[in-house]
Amino acid sequence: MGKKTPTTVSATIAGQAITLESGKLAALADGSVVLRHGDMMLLATAVADPVAKPGQSFFPLSVEFREKFSAAGRVPGNFFKREARLSDSEVLVCRLIDRVIRPMFPDHFMNETQIFVSLISGDKEVMTDAYGAFAASAALIASDIPFSEPISEVRVARINGQFVVNPTRTALEDADMNFMIGGTMENIVMVEGESRECQESDLIEAIKVGHEIIKEQCQLQLDLRDKLGITQNRAVEEKATNEELEKEIISLTESKIHAIAKGALSKVERKNGFSQIKDELKETLLEKHGEEFMAENGHFVGDYFYSTMKNTIREMVMAEKVRLDGRKPNEIRPIWCEVDYLPSTHGSAIFNRGETQALATITLGSKLDQSMVDTAMNQYYDKFYLHYNFPPFCTNEVKRPRGVSRREIGHGNLARRSLEMVFPKDYPYTVRVVSDVLESNGSSSMASVCGGALALMDAGVPIKAPVSGIAMGLISDGTRSVVLSDILGDEDHLGDMDFKVTGTADGICACQMDIKIDGLDYDLLATALEQAKAGRMHILGIMNETLPSANEDIKPHAPRIERMEIPSDKIGAIIGPGGKIIQGMQAETDTTITIEEEGNKGIVLISGVGLETVSRAIAMIKSIVVEPEVGEEYTAKVVSIMPYGAFVQFMPGKEGLLHISEMSWSRIENVEDAVAIGDELQVKLLDVDSRTGKYKLSRRVLMPKPEGFVERPKKTFNKDKDRRPRNNDRK
Repeated sequence: MGKKTPTTVSATIAGQAITLESGKLAALADGSVVLRHGDMMLLATAVADPVAKPGQSFFPLSVEFREKFSAAGRVPGNFFKREARLSDSEVLVCRLIDRVIRPMFPDHFMNETQIFVSLISGDKEVMTDAYGAFAASAALIASDIPFSEPISEVRVARINGQFVVNPTRTALEDADMNFMIGGTMENIVMVEGESRECQESDLIEAIKVGHEIIKEQCQLQLDLRDKLGITQNRAVEEKATNEELEKEIISLTESKIHAIAKGALSKVERKNGFSQIKDELKETLLEKHGEEFMAENGHFVGDYFYSTMKNTIREMVMAEKVRLDGRKPNEIRPIWCEVDYLPSTHGSAIFNRGETQALATITLGSKLDQSMVDTAMNQYYDKFYLHYNFPPFCTNEVKRPRGVSRREIGHGNLARRSLEMVFPKDYPYTVRVVSDVLESNGSSSMASVCGGALALMDAGVPIKAPVSGIAMGLISDGTRSVVLSDILGDEDHLGDMDFKVTGTADGICACQMDIKIDGLDYDLLATALEQAKAGRMHILGIMNETLPSANEDIKPHAPRIERMEIPSDKIGAIIGPGGKIIQGMQAETDTTITIEEEGNKGIVLISGVGLETVSRAIAMIKSIVVEPEVGEEYTAKVVSIMPYGAFVQFMPGKEGLLHISEMSWSRIENVEDAVAIGDELQVKLLDVDSRTGKYKLSRRVLMPKPEGFVERPKKTFNKDKDRRPRNNDRK
């Protein structure tokens, strides 16, 4: 076979040249596309099994995003020197892609499908995550896999008051709004991002700006499909139905489901009630139709029961404005908070809302505790990070622990970004927030935001303002729409929207929205945002009753960090040869000392438990930085002994000779008779040699001078008279 001739389409979108290429790489995949912008190239492939596995009850879609280190001209820094497990940043991109493309597959399509997106060439200024879903959708559109319509994602940032689509990495540093918008040519499907307390109207405007560019990117994918000559997708096997059985199940269960749904029961009671109805349904059907009928049609029972339950609950909410736990649509569940619950942590808080509970803890560390983020296109250290844990017991389940899930990484990232918006910029500590979800019935990530904010304030971290979060829902049939505040887990599953919003009293800090219906109206979105704001303010009021502002000081057992600035030419003196001086100070004071050069100054951070240990280290550093002064007295320590005297350290990094004649007013024959290694002595600096920089020290000048003491005259040397005879002189 000769060289392949690819099919390409190009367009300038939002001022950026975009090219989609298909047919050159990975031609055996069902769909394969290379997306290029600048030097950035993404290879996206899509493959779906021809048939579904027997009995498959859910859509088995998997999305993988990989940044090849070779794309940036780098070798992975791990032991194996190859790409290992996905980094957190790669997992987050996987989730961004998955959440936008998943709703576009037919409901009854159950064939296992895999999407691989790989960064094969990198551009330092191009933010790769903004193009992952674009490339994945293009690969699906370039195949015959059933996929209803193209989607795309863009980043919308507000920089210097102007909205910019897919800004460069450098430009993004100045943004006060940073949102990822995903959707089709007609609808918005997903929104996620953070801002520095933006207003609700600003977020809506950002979504509108992003949607216009999404339309152009979707059209480019359709142009590629036309050029490839793809006219139809593969046939999807129609889902078998049994209308008579469905009607029977509805008649047998609808009223019972409504009674349970309207009973304002707890999560466990409601779950048990629905399970009992389902068990009774199976027994009734078995008794009426027999085992043979159930063997042939039993698989319909679960599906029809679930759809009946879903439709019944949705109708109850829309028609009666009553929710599963008895609340009104805009009502928030009961909340209680507590801080300083754990005595040994540096900060802690419990946030409990209904049947959702999060225990947040804070650990304060030094610069050495920073988290290194190492990706193909970026490497930096993070001094603020949050870990979110979702153990199975929080939902009354038994599961094998298999490491951190993608869900935990995603929810933790949302909580971290929310709190990072109010984190003090020049705070000297590294801060680790851990949120352990102990009970979960919806909105656990928002409970993590609220608990995390309280724990930070309990730890004495001077955050700009408290942050609260709320998860909003929506139930709509196209004509009637009900916006729900503080949704339950069941309302998330049965509803049409999951919209999480966090913020302070002054504005939005972060949001994450997934929409399951077509045609979300912007007026309805504005209503949801205003209702979310009212909910946030209600939650903030309860949080303020618990702890209105950050504690003025850190806990007594927390490490105390002090910051010093020194001349850059003194950094070497503090470190010492081979790190000898700084290591000695750390060992002696039980502190951690780090130094970083910035311009013509050195930034020194001293971390230790208790003010006394830190103060000792500061005093030692100051003594190194300050130049010794002639005439000053110092406490010196004997470090070595010579026949003619002792070398003493009178300041950290400063040693001088205490000559045998300067040890005492009386004559000393052997130095060992006067001092020993390790002795501490009071000495006075007599002189500093201007040529060699050597220090001349004296101990005896600080002692009382004996009465009648007469200084012995120093012996003078006449080079002609006193010199020893040479060999030639002896002849």
